[in-house]
Amino acid sequence: MDAPYTRLLVDRFAETFRFYRDVLPGLTGAVLAGGDESAGYASWDQDGRTVFALFERRFMSGALGTDGLPRGEKAQDLFSLVVHLADRDALDAAVTRCTEAGAVVVAAAQDRPQWGPTLRAAHLRDPDGHLLELQTY
Repeated sequence: MDAPYTRLLVDRFAETFRFYRDVLPGLTGAVLAGGDESAGYASWDQDGRTVFALFERRFMSGALGTDGLPRGEKAQDLFSLVVHLADRDALDAAVTRCTEAGAVVVAAAQDRPQWGPTLRAAHLRDPDGHLLELQTY
């Protein structure tokens, strides 16, 4: 059995695809395995296994019959995509890479000793609004 992976359900597929296409290889080493900005689905692999995917939300809601249900705009996040980086310099470079690719900083890089004695993290939103945590410890 393969390990589970994150699949983001997105409304702004093309823009969000371009963001992850531009940042994932440099941040994690994951490479685009399939899909493009018009496909509605794309996946990234490491060592021959899918580690991350995007799927256009309307395809999933249509399949599940949930397309008429409301979505909250001002809700707490239900998950975040976490990318661990080697050190503070790599964290700072990753924040720059992500913002240049279209992410918005929610919380600048800062020490978070309450989460771990040496943990430092920055929080951003991808083009579709999903929470991305870049961290080092």
